[in-house]
Amino acid sequence: MSTEATLPMDTKEVSRRAGEFGRFTRVFLNRKIVVVGLVIIVLFILTAIFSPLIAPFNPNEQNVMNTLRQPSREHLLGTDTLGRDIASRVIYGSRTSLLIGITVVAFSAIVGMGLGLIAGYFGGWAYTVIMRVIDALMAFPMLVLALLIASVLGPGLNNIVIALSVGLIPIYARLMCGQVITVRENDYITAEHSLGSSNTRIMLRHIVPNCLPPLIVLITMMLGSIILAEAGLSFLGIGISPSTPTWGSMVNDGRGYLLQNPLLSFAPGLAIMLVVFGFNMVGDGLRDALDPRLRGLL
Repeated sequence: MSTEATLPMDTKEVSRRAGEFGRFTRVFLNRKIVVVGLVIIVLFILTAIFSPLIAPFNPNEQNVMNTLRQPSREHLLGTDTLGRDIASRVIYGSRTSLLIGITVVAFSAIVGMGLGLIAGYFGGWAYTVIMRVIDALMAFPMLVLALLIASVLGPGLNNIVIALSVGLIPIYARLMCGQVITVRENDYITAEHSLGSSNTRIMLRHIVPNCLPPLIVLITMMLGSIILAEAGLSFLGIGISPSTPTWGSMVNDGRGYLLQNPLLSFAPGLAIMLVVFGFNMVGDGLRDALDPRLRGLL
């Protein structure tokens, strides 16, 4: 008799899960570029959390006698047109980007996945109504739709979150709906129906867990896209109030002073590029690790 057969069921389950986690970790960390992306994201999150401890100055502290200064020991990246420390504003800008990114992705993922789950599982009129509304929203590119909503609602953190969330909901809804339609046809779902299980139990216990892997990848990649979209709206002047340090508004403020101090635009622009790159690489690594078709190949 094999050793595995003599193990209690709980022990075998723990052993199986440990093996799955080991495979996931091995595949996820297999490529150096993914590890670099993960390090960038960790540094970004730590910077956002500990901004008050890292930033050398108050990001809104003005000194009109010290405007457009070049990088120095006191001001590592120089100062802007109002004498504010650029490095401090870039550091605090990470807080704004992280807050908007997490809030928008969480809200849109919950709403979009809920709509996709209902449409895909029940079908019929629910599918028709929900997916036709989703199709109407998808007729507009996400950034264009967000720009339209933000221009109507006006600037402000809450309005930007609403605008970007509405533009992102259709992406989650369509992916979730497609996954649900595929999963609900499996034999174990039919068996659950035969046993008299409720629709709520089937959806939450069997369908949602089996639909999550591609959605986790999408959520990770969308974090970078949302940060970039928020920067674009702030660059156009439809984002958060000017006094709040945001990377997009800093790029816009500095583009007229590229000859005097190019770091006004380059520093926040580089921060945007690195963060988007990090989230994209991590999302790519998650796709490789969660896709069953790639098991053992990477």
